Amino acid sequence: MTTEWVLGIGREAILTALIVASPMLIFGLLVGLIISIFQAVTQVNEMTLTFIPKILAVAAALLLFLPWMINRLITFTTQIISSISGFS
Repeated sequence: MTTEWVLGIGREAILTALIVASPMLIFGLLVGLIISIFQAVTQVNEMTLTFIPKILAVAAALLLFLPWMINRLITFTTQIISSISGFS
């Protein structure tokens, strides 16, 4: 086990985590942007107005992308487990 190998696995783990979390983050960002534009146009400055739509958008993204996210995580885990056999 070399330093490069460990850094490579760490890099792949962080990249996989970012890719898996990105649909939910993007949906939350878009809904937040739409609500902010709506608040700016109507001059409604209610701070709690964004929470419920963001929660619903993130939950919808989770339900929509859950099969893809699980498949991506299973693929990453399978690659890690299969590379363990090469340590001997």
